[in-house]
Amino acid sequence: MERPRVVMGYCPFCKKHQELDVERAKKRKASELKQGQRRFRRVTRGYTGFPRPKPEGREKPTKRVPIRYRCKKCKKAHLRKGIRSKKFEIAEKQA
Repeated sequence: MERPRVVMGYCPFCKKHQELDVERAKKRKASELKQGQRRFRRVTRGYTGFPRPKPEGREKPTKRVPIRYRCKKCKKAHLRKGIRSKKFEIAEKQA
């Protein structure tokens, strides 16, 4: 799926429609201080095994792609619900 580099869309910070730069959001390193991670570390400590059964079946054919929209006016970014796609690319700038 190919997306344009710039789209017109609603900026929740300016509270009106503006030109938005489209970029793919990168996954950040998960925090070790989150409750789920603390619980996981506690359960897997010691001689016991993995706390949950391994998922069965195959992977889904598509992945959800998170897209970040950055307002050209106020320079603030926001995310929308990710789009499912096998292949994702952002169109190069037009000359």
